[in-house]
Amino acid sequence: MRAIICESWREFAELEIKDVPRPALRPGSVRIKVAAAGVSFATQLVVAGKYQRKPPLPFTPGTEIVGTVLEAAPDADAPPPGSRVFAVVDWGGMAEEAIADDIHTIAIPDGLPLEPAVAFPISYPTAGAALLWRGRIKSGDWVMVHGAAGGVGLAAVEIAKACGAKVIARAGAAKHGLLRACGADMVLDSAAPFRDAVRAATGGRGVDCLVDTIGGPAFDESLRCLADGGNLVVVGFAGGGIPTLQTNILLLKNIGVIGVNWGTYVGWSPGDGRRDHAPAARVLWDQLMVWWQQGALKPEIHAAYPLEQFREAMAEVSARRSAGRVILRP
Repeated sequence: MRAIICESWREFAELEIKDVPRPALRPGSVRIKVAAAGVSFATQLVVAGKYQRKPPLPFTPGTEIVGTVLEAAPDADAPPPGSRVFAVVDWGGMAEEAIADDIHTIAIPDGLPLEPAVAFPISYPTAGAALLWRGRIKSGDWVMVHGAAGGVGLAAVEIAKACGAKVIARAGAAKHGLLRACGADMVLDSAAPFRDAVRAATGGRGVDCLVDTIGGPAFDESLRCLADGGNLVVVGFAGGGIPTLQTNILLLKNIGVIGVNWGTYVGWSPGDGRRDHAPAARVLWDQLMVWWQQGALKPEIHAAYPLEQFREAMAEVSARRSAGRVILRP
């Protein structure tokens, strides 16, 4: 089968497509014919050896896929062959076939198109964990989202609205129309200061939860946008810089800074607790499907590329031109 191969730590553009043997089934696993694999900023870090988890070399990158079940291990509790599914994989997604754990292989409901469902293995549950598990938002809260037009950002806007929150979305000007269509109550330009606008919109109190996918210089201003008792949830550093924190402001404002790593819940952390976290992850995926059925979640595909154009696909992500998900079609 064809797959993108990483043989040593390198830039994503330096990877190659090769013919490799089909991956072997393991206990509790499912073989999936890959229809689409998500392309994300984090993938660049993985292949460069800069991510917190390093796959064994050589490997095929890609952690989020949609496709059709081909077969399952005898002990796997999985949808039957022929089922449309989305899945989280440890790696191996950017290939014609991939192996996923049964606990991370979810049947796609009728009516949900296959390719847009690539947002459900990682983007939507990351946003859901940030808002529900870590931010603990409730109806009527004010929520702000940095990088709101990216995969996790758009998901956070939609989930916050589904929870009854009021949303301030921050992104480049070209993406403001999409964010308004997704329900954002206020849209701010990512190139401009935002503290005064946030204070004005919230009657001076600030936001209850801020989801930060960007990091970088906006971090300090973000802290000053939080309401008393509010939380800033750190999701990622797509802006390139990892900020430092002056903890006195936490004390003075009674605020919190909390991290969320969806990888912890799907087995990517030391100790591999995927089986322990599986029940909670399944509950979250079930809730996401309910919201999709209610029309609250509308996954967006920004662009789709054949496997041979993997460099162009990543360039679209890296340049922040994407609004929604970029996918490869093996």
